[in-house]
Amino acid sequence: MTSFTDTFIRAELVSFARDPGEDNMPQPSSLEHYGDGLLWIKDGHIQAVGHYADLISELPTDSQVLDYRGKLIMPGFIDTHVHYVQLDIMASYGRQLLDWLNDYTFPEECRFANHAHAEALSNAFLDEMLRAGTTTAQVFGSSHPGSVDAFFTACQKRQLRMLVGKVLMDRNAPDALMDGTSGIADTERLIEDWHGKQRLGYSVTPRFAPTSTKTQMDAAGALLRNDPTLWLQTHLAENSGELDWVAELFPGSRDYLSVYEQAGLVGPRSTFAHGIHLDNGMRKRLAERGANIAFCPSSNLFLGSGLFDREAAQETGMAYTYASDIGAGTDLSGFGTLKSAYQVGQLRGQPLTAWQGFYGLTHGNAKALSLDNHVGQLAPSYEADFVVIDPQATSLLKRRTQHCTTLGERLFALMMLADDRAIYETWAGGRCQHRRD
Repeated sequence: MTSFTDTFIRAELVSFARDPGEDNMPQPSSLEHYGDGLLWIKDGHIQAVGHYADLISELPTDSQVLDYRGKLIMPGFIDTHVHYVQLDIMASYGRQLLDWLNDYTFPEECRFANHAHAEALSNAFLDEMLRAGTTTAQVFGSSHPGSVDAFFTACQKRQLRMLVGKVLMDRNAPDALMDGTSGIADTERLIEDWHGKQRLGYSVTPRFAPTSTKTQMDAAGALLRNDPTLWLQTHLAENSGELDWVAELFPGSRDYLSVYEQAGLVGPRSTFAHGIHLDNGMRKRLAERGANIAFCPSSNLFLGSGLFDREAAQETGMAYTYASDIGAGTDLSGFGTLKSAYQVGQLRGQPLTAWQGFYGLTHGNAKALSLDNHVGQLAPSYEADFVVIDPQATSLLKRRTQHCTTLGERLFALMMLADDRAIYETWAGGRCQHRRD
């Protein structure tokens, strides 16, 4: 086990205590901002946070303070939907969803039958994720249980808070990827081995309705009923061709969502990626059950799937989160996700504010995943997962932020211009796990 000592960091601190609202000024008391702040870390958790002048007298004698003035500290970014096994097919020539699966995804995922390959990709993915400032994610493995063992092992060594699941897929896929009758048994074994161990959690993971039989989805629902601490992740209403396929495969279901409802897969710990082609009735049903849609803007643009309707989500009370959806997504960086989300919003007449964006990427995503008692804020007792952002990381970013007169302007400039070069350090579990070269 890692031996912790107190760590003190002086920097500008920004965190959201609650939803800041849709206006271009945050709602009162939603924002915690310390222009000259102090972050006190003890035993992997945040001991105290506040103004440097108020806390300095409380520090133990002869304490060494890391001076990061000129930099900005925020909670670590959270990615609610990402495929680690697709890292190596990022930026493959774009096709529509179903072509993408057959041409790129399925052949690539076949490689994860090799455990050494799964181990290598797990570590490569985590390196890239931490480089981008992401400290927690909800992750798809492949249909091979070893792909999840490898990923959990890599996360455990780094003491990360992560949700992961083995893909369940027993039809409409290459023989090498279908798990048949072993899929649920493998999932049960993975849950027993990993769920709730240290900072790890298990997400039951049917890829999407077309690649699982009703029998398999019903069994996945039984797992959730037997253990309500589990999570669920899958895909929903990403592509119009996908909707037609689901209607053909499930003629007795009134719509795509009802396929999952009938299997008992829709609940407060359920994340459905995309949700572009939903009607308000489906959105309201998701809201009633406390499920969330993972908004994956760069992936949706890349595959030409459509434009997510944030306004309809808000009007119906449906929760939504922000996600990269690597490998169809084009950027592991939370900055890149928010930039694409802003562009999608502009095309819909629903521009995204920096307040909403960074709240969503931190506290909002944590809340939707039922992790908001652990991560997502800079607050006492929270796990010390945070990013140190350098607003002068590039010459262009430096020029732009020097002309900003308010915090809101600086955050928006970061949202649009920053990338992994702006991540000076990434801390997880109270330890610095990435430092910019």
